Amino acid sequence: MSTAHQLVALQERLGHTFRNPALLTEALTHASYLQDDPDSGAHNQRLEFLGDSVLHLTLTDALYRELPGEREGGLSRRRAALVRGGFLSDLARDLGLADCLRLSISEDGAGGRARASILEDALEAIIGAIYLDSDVATAQRVVLAWYGPLLPRLAALEDAENPKGRLQELAQPAHGNGAIRYETVDATGPRHARQFEVAVFLQDRKLGVGRGSSKKSAEEAAAHAALEVLRKEAAPETR
Repeated sequence: MSTAHQLVALQERLGHTFRNPALLTEALTHASYLQDDPDSGAHNQRLEFLGDSVLHLTLTDALYRELPGEREGGLSRRRAALVRGGFLSDLARDLGLADCLRLSISEDGAGGRARASILEDALEAIIGAIYLDSDVATAQRVVLAWYGPLLPRLAALEDAENPKGRLQELAQPAHGNGAIRYETVDATGPRHARQFEVAVFLQDRKLGVGRGSSKKSAEEAAAHAALEVLRKEAAPETR
């Protein structure tokens, strides 16, 4: 169970001090906790439901404003990257939710504090609690502060999840659909443990080289290297 000191520190990390602390307690209460203490109040599933909608509204509004030329499909794809479960659970860990969760003894002993689904649900419940404790504008401000600048965050997520697609997306406007090509440079090792080396080219310019146990993984590694080159070239020079 969270101590008063832990809850104060958590609110500092969240960037919101609750006028109604019971909402924070409810947001941190997993359904399993009521198995050990049935009279401890409500668990966080209703707040999770509410927070999911607030989160989607927050990101939809922010992306709509930051990407005025983007079509609906692109906006939906980018929002999906920002609300994906793995990303939300990482965000919950960064905020230190794990140590403050209220779990049953058995769930805690089974590693519930590290379980991605529990952390994701708690984060959404926290968002719902902040909304009820304040208003839409406050909830949006707090959530966007957790994310930081959205466009760099999106670029990093897209680079990590789909490096080949991201590289194609960056190259296409200036160079067309066929500008990126991959070339297998080397393949070594026995058939059951092959290692591939692949180079990626932007037209005739070699942007990067990658290695992997399959051509696909080697191409993805090469795309990561190419994205890093392009990112450095696009960064403003510092004096």
